[in-house]
Amino acid sequence: MDLAERSRHIGNALRYAGGTHRTTDIDAGIASGRFQCWTGPHSVMVTEIEQYPTGRCLHFFLAGGRLGELRLMTPHVLQWGREQGCTRATLTGRPGWSRSFLTKEMGWRQLPIVLLEARL
Repeated sequence: MDLAERSRHIGNALRYAGGTHRTTDIDAGIASGRFQCWTGPHSVMVTEIEQYPTGRCLHFFLAGGRLGELRLMTPHVLQWGREQGCTRATLTGRPGWSRSFLTKEMGWRQLPIVLLEARL
């Protein structure tokens, strides 16, 4: 995948991320090692390891491209997370993810939480 396609997929995913980051922020986070970038021929995922008092979590932050390709990439990303000491994985995204291969094939479950936003 070339950088232009990667940026396009990241930009498209950011439209559903609540305006918290710009593409340049993601690029800087990848360059610094804060975010991890996983690419396939036509897809990209961005993850971040979050440290909580109760353990480490691999958070799937952004994803875009072909769903079948993302499905094939996911087990490898999860294994890498285990190797980094993560004991759980989370994902934030559009509601459609709760009906995707993650819940149908990989045992993910939707958490009973709500994310609310107020502009200040």
